[in-house]
Amino acid sequence: MYDKNFAMAEKIAEKVAERGGRTFYVGGLVRDRLLGRENKDVDIEVHGVEPQTLHEILEELGKPTVMGLSFGVFGLKSYDIDIAMPRKETATGRGHKDFEVFVDPYLGTQKAAMRRDFTINAMMQDVLTGEIVDHFGGREDLKKGIIRHVNDETFVEDPLRVLRAAQFAARFAFDVAEETIKLSKTMDLTALARERIMGELEKALLKAEKPSVFFEVLHSMEQMKDWFPEVEMLRDVPQDPVHHPEGSVWNHTMMTLDYAASIKEQAEYPLGLLMTAIVHDFGKILVTVVDGGRVHAYAHEVKGLPLVQKFLERLCNEIKLQKYVLNMTENHMKPNMFYKDRSDRKKFCKMFDESVCPEDLLLMAKADHFGRVAPSDYDEQEAFLNEELRVFKERMALPFVQGRDLVENGLKPGPAFHEALAFAHKMRLAGVPKKEALAQTLAYCKKMKQ
Repeated sequence: MYDKNFAMAEKIAEKVAERGGRTFYVGGLVRDRLLGRENKDVDIEVHGVEPQTLHEILEELGKPTVMGLSFGVFGLKSYDIDIAMPRKETATGRGHKDFEVFVDPYLGTQKAAMRRDFTINAMMQDVLTGEIVDHFGGREDLKKGIIRHVNDETFVEDPLRVLRAAQFAARFAFDVAEETIKLSKTMDLTALARERIMGELEKALLKAEKPSVFFEVLHSMEQMKDWFPEVEMLRDVPQDPVHHPEGSVWNHTMMTLDYAASIKEQAEYPLGLLMTAIVHDFGKILVTVVDGGRVHAYAHEVKGLPLVQKFLERLCNEIKLQKYVLNMTENHMKPNMFYKDRSDRKKFCKMFDESVCPEDLLLMAKADHFGRVAPSDYDEQEAFLNEELRVFKERMALPFVQGRDLVENGLKPGPAFHEALAFAHKMRLAGVPKKEALAQTLAYCKKMKQ
């Protein structure tokens, strides 16, 4: 599909050239080519021909899809190519989509590139000759590792670009130019749709080696207050230096997040794991106290759940993600705490049973352990926890007492029936064979009737 799309881009460029126009690769594709990174998003921009002419060219090559000739944005059925024309955009409101669009095929490459967000995204590459057109020093910024906005006036028209700057800084391990940070401080993000915020956050979490950079950059821009206020509050929450020599809860959270990113490929739900790393200690905002020189945050994993819920609802309405993160947050302390206390197997099995994803729970516990300065060795602890998980899975795979077993033995659905199933489930977690568990469950039911 990748080669097919590039081949089609060249065919389009050839036909556009026959009609006196010129076609460029634009956006992230050019940037990533120069960085030596793979990018499968084929975006081209066609200059020097009218929208109707471009549409006719596309009809010669296949079946075009059109967002509207007035927008100058096309596609081609069976191909993954975005085909656009030069256009001017005028802001009509404060939102990310509040723009009036004017197509101008003869706008010129400099003015067309000026509407791009950052210099590293404003470069173009001629599809046929390979020539790089770089009006704003994007190639030099790419070499220096700098995220720099193209134009003051156009940049502020789209507040989402503040988030994009932080996201790119995290993904590419680049610095944001001082003038871009300064300008970003003046911008209002409140009108942005939460889906757009979550989209940038998700890219930073899943594509960056150190997603903490995303939050560090937003902090430097003074842009945490509207969408990530709870994360910002962590800066002022102290921790016991004996257990957390890294300092504040912010420091611990950012270190935990970066470690979680390093092991996300092992996770059943990578985004959920990384979101949990962000919020797992929100409760410390509410319950942290300093007593006799020691810092305590008792029950923070439970007390912080309302803050976590509020944070998640602000960013998305994804029920699966919310349930996962809330469950993981509530349970994140248990693996390491149970190991330290040498808790019995019954406790571990109950913990895994209550977890939405036992495998990821252990990854979160590991990230929490390494989210600090000079953590202790974890190999023995990890081996122990993995063995407990193996035993739990082994027990869950054995035959167990089900509702039909109770019905066959004369029990009828009702409150007592559910209580009997709960008792049978405890037998299952304890590793009691099905035959014996059924006998004990029936005896328990008989005792309840007395």
